Amino acid sequence: MAKIKHNNFLDTVDRVITEAKSEGMVHLRAEDKDFTGRILTINGITCYHFGHTGYLGLELDHRIKSAAIQAVLNYGTQFPLSKTYIAHPLYEELEEKLELLFGNPVIITKNSTLGHLAVIPTVVRDGDAVLLDHQVHWSVQNAAQQLKLRGIPVQLVRHNNLEMLESLIQKLSSKADHIWYMADGVYSMYGDYAPVKELLALSKKYPQLHLYFDDVHGMSWRGKNGMGYVMSQLDFLPEHVLVFGTLSKTFGASGSALVCSNKHFYERIKNFGGPLTFSAKLEPSAVAAAIASADIHLSQEIYNLQNALKKRIDYFNQRLAKTDLPLIARNSSPVFYIGTGLPATGYFIVNKLMAAGIYVNLGLFPAVPVKNTGLRITLSNHNAIADIDHLVNHLEKEYPQALTVTHNSLNRIGNAFRMNFKEDSKPSIKTDQELQLQVFDTIYETNTSLWMECLGSTNVLDIDGMRFLEKSFNSMKNPQHQWRFRYIQIVDDANRPVLMTFLTESLWKDDMLAPASVSKKLEQLRATAPNLHTSRVLSIGCLFTEGNHLYLNDKHPQVEVALRQMLMYVERLGHRWNIDMTVLRDFDLNYKWSKLIQDQGYFTMDMPESCVLEDLDLKMEKDYSHYLSQRSQKHYKKDIKPYLDKVRCNLIKQPKPAQLDTFYQLYLQVKSKNISLNTFTYPFEVFEQMRKHSKWEFLVLNSATDDHLLGVMFCYKNYLGTYVPSLIGMDYHYLMEFQTYRQLLYHTILRARELHMKKVDFGMSANFEKRKLGATIIPKQAFIQTADNYLLEQLEMMRTNTKT
Repeated sequence: MAKIKHNNFLDTVDRVITEAKSEGMVHLRAEDKDFTGRILTINGITCYHFGHTGYLGLELDHRIKSAAIQAVLNYGTQFPLSKTYIAHPLYEELEEKLELLFGNPVIITKNSTLGHLAVIPTVVRDGDAVLLDHQVHWSVQNAAQQLKLRGIPVQLVRHNNLEMLESLIQKLSSKADHIWYMADGVYSMYGDYAPVKELLALSKKYPQLHLYFDDVHGMSWRGKNGMGYVMSQLDFLPEHVLVFGTLSKTFGASGSALVCSNKHFYERIKNFGGPLTFSAKLEPSAVAAAIASADIHLSQEIYNLQNALKKRIDYFNQRLAKTDLPLIARNSSPVFYIGTGLPATGYFIVNKLMAAGIYVNLGLFPAVPVKNTGLRITLSNHNAIADIDHLVNHLEKEYPQALTVTHNSLNRIGNAFRMNFKEDSKPSIKTDQELQLQVFDTIYETNTSLWMECLGSTNVLDIDGMRFLEKSFNSMKNPQHQWRFRYIQIVDDANRPVLMTFLTESLWKDDMLAPASVSKKLEQLRATAPNLHTSRVLSIGCLFTEGNHLYLNDKHPQVEVALRQMLMYVERLGHRWNIDMTVLRDFDLNYKWSKLIQDQGYFTMDMPESCVLEDLDLKMEKDYSHYLSQRSQKHYKKDIKPYLDKVRCNLIKQPKPAQLDTFYQLYLQVKSKNISLNTFTYPFEVFEQMRKHSKWEFLVLNSATDDHLLGVMFCYKNYLGTYVPSLIGMDYHYLMEFQTYRQLLYHTILRARELHMKKVDFGMSANFEKRKLGATIIPKQAFIQTADNYLLEQLEMMRTNTKT
């Protein structure tokens, strides 16, 4: 009955990337006829290249290039035959050199993505479990998804959170033969490291724990013979630790290599490792290039190259330390991340830098949370010291300007990254007129006439409705039902309202908008852990209400200023209350101020569609069925009219306690079956407040013959013209016999006409049924901001879990 259109995570990503493309951040093209590594030409602008991942500059080494060219001349462009049957003549030499380099057996793969697809499903057995650092590279996460088809549990762990990891190990220890933890050695966004030594100590404490590292960003520039960051942290490679290194990026060739000391794993992967068996192998040119690079790695030259890069890294760190630029992770990796917080700030700086002849990457969602946007700067041996000076000088010049133009500050950026940066002045918003931001803890403190003028006609948002909500949810002892309210009122110097809204802070189920299959699985777990996968959310409006919760006077010259003021207040309040997510909800898809909100660190997500019966006051002269479309009239004659004589609808304004208890039991029936929009079940106290409130009434449906109670609609009368059937209760034993749901919808319309209401807010779900009774379906979106991406990735993983 309660069908919901659910958001697809990929749709959200697509919107963000499309926006970044329009800003000139992604899908760019290099225009050079040859590469030096130092310079890159983009849109006709010659730029110093600070987006390079060939950190040592080996991809342009003449020996590596010559080896590749000679291999093409000797062996052709490819060796088109599965390596399972016959290996290319150069493969054995490469394997031997890599085993010398790593001091352990290796398996060469086409690239790391195919390598993970070959190795992970092979070494992880059906009785095992997998835990993924939620920032581990996509290629690892993608390969782990294949395990779900075999019923292997796959869960996310917050980034580098050893306490959470140990807790999950303890929970899985009695259920799993082996527990695999998969992480990056060096993370590609912030340049921070995996706590390798601590993880190894944890594996000694829990022998079931196996470790799997993707160290492609730690290769070559770190460790003996350039064996990588992870291997540099180990005295020897234990059998329960697998490490993937790259032959591309810093290594300067193509492909990847798994380092494995476990003979059983090694033979199993070699014998049947998915893509290793069926996919094409490395081209002769790539193998020859890797051999030439391995020779460099096995010589003293690798340390000269490492030291040259270290000199640049140390110099950049020294220059940055003398600035106020917010560097997110201070370490010795060639990856640097300077936070901008807001996407708008990031867009501004990157475009300014490019105009000055400097190219850097912009860290964007979903690689980082939207509010953790930042400049991802990578150093390589191609960069001259003078280039670094040029970069820092322009960063110092452009960064403060970007903060001013985009109304940002170091304080805001520090809050976004949960770090402390040097204090600066709060962002100022210059106005022609003074706007006054007024904040209230209760509806009783607001200007009643302004509130009613701006928001009073919406849903349950009139003064009486807000008082009902406060009384119902302000004093609940159970945290599931305890809400905090804040009212925001922005007026100009003439006391004219420019913006008005209210916020609630409450506990949400993370799967509220997830498919029902996800919620069904989680509800089974919540039988013993009621608050599992829940988050504290700061939201415009509240879970009880729908519609436009934000009034903006679009004709006022300072409307944009007011909106920015509100967003800054919401941000500060969320930080003070330590909330997990901020939700600005129920906006039209083509909302006028979408870009401004997104630039402040929000991404858009589809909301369930809303159903509203409009212009009801213009449909009063004839029987309501005459106003339905021809197709809907057929539905009325078939599915509603024949049952009208079988039921009787009574209006009860103040039910007796025993009656209310019966109504509540019917509500619980509906709630238990309808998890497509999964919220907490309202406690009986809320319905007690309804019973005492003059604007709540109960449409009660009984059978005409034996007076059996079939269902009840809990309705709010907003006398500014909106009738709101907020909740419903039904006896499912009689649902089909009396078409209870359709009868309650139809009698709700009749009651709204009787009250001369202008519209009926039917709310979300069951769109098909409501459309057949004349309701308009209105697509809605929300603007979301999260503390990190863990929540979103966890939900996406649960969604794919239920599919498999």
